[in-house]
Amino acid sequence: MTTSDAPQLTCPLCACTDFQEEVGRLGSEWGFTSHVLTLMVCVNCRYILHFYDRNSIFNF
Repeated sequence: MTTSDAPQLTCPLCACTDFQEEVGRLGSEWGFTSHVLTLMVCVNCRYILHFYDRNSIFNF
């Protein structure tokens, strides 16, 4: 599948297709695990879609 064949990301709340891409980190309560996430923020309603950037454990 090429990039042009890929489906377009659409906001489930407002059907907007414009997003701001951010990178975040999610950690456990005691800090033993950490996961890097890609956050896609809808520019219309600010709804956030989150995706794993990669699987990681003890990633400090």
